Amino acid sequence: MCLLEDAGVNDGFVMAVRHGMSSADDRLHTKMHDHASLSDTLAVSVVIPFFNEGPNVARLLEEIRLALEPLAQDYEIVCVNDGSTDQTGAELERIAAAWDRCRVIDFPSNCGQAAALLAGMRAARGAMLVTLDGDGQNDPADIPRLLARLNDGADMVAGVRAGRRDSALRRAMSRTANGIRSRILGDGIRDSGCALKAFRCEVAAAFLPIRTLYSFMPALAVAAGFRVVEQAVSHRARTAGESKYGLRAMLWRPAVDMLGVWWFTRRRLREEVRRGPQINPRVATGASLSPPLR
Repeated sequence: MCLLEDAGVNDGFVMAVRHGMSSADDRLHTKMHDHASLSDTLAVSVVIPFFNEGPNVARLLEEIRLALEPLAQDYEIVCVNDGSTDQTGAELERIAAAWDRCRVIDFPSNCGQAAALLAGMRAARGAMLVTLDGDGQNDPADIPRLLARLNDGADMVAGVRAGRRDSALRRAMSRTANGIRSRILGDGIRDSGCALKAFRCEVAAAFLPIRTLYSFMPALAVAAGFRVVEQAVSHRARTAGESKYGLRAMLWRPAVDMLGVWWFTRRRLREEVRRGPQINPRVATGASLSPPLR
């Protein structure tokens, strides 16, 4: 299944994602051959976009390993190197060569966070998917709690950052944006910008390939008829690197995309409708119909 088909989005963005995915397919073929011991179907896939996060790579992947190993479930980590120009690519390759649970997708140039995320989800083999940022501000120790909520019946779990470690201005802008978005889209989510999310693999079919995908994943899932819940998660200060997304991008890009998502969510068919009506076979075959009038 390709999430880009029939979406009617910007051609340049689609071509960027497809170019990255095409390169990813060749790279993943080699990785999957090297890692033949892993099952084709896994319990959990963790998808992480990286862009110039070299100093954070090893620590973050080790924290994910420590969080998931006690669960005794098959898992993989799909790392998308989004055209990094620092040591991110080399670090990912070094770790993947020694650890068969780590798979690497390399974009030849920077395509953006959403493109990297979509490519990672397309390559993922897990029944449950987890997304988080590559900057180390999300705490992997929260992942088991999100997965437990899925096992309790939720289709998607959206993290809500408690004690958020950002500037006062960024926090204020985020609260305002979340309030406006939640009121307009009606998704009931307080912190849609939190990258730490977990969801069943089928929920990914509800996502649109837009540049601000992270912000609208819960709204798109709700519009498709999936059950979305929230879970408080930790938020940590950056220990290395710098933010790749300025305050200006937090304002106008989500505002423009929100209008498109609002229109789409009002027009789309919900999940139970798309599955089709439940037809009584007796009625369908005419077995319970009255005989025709003569």
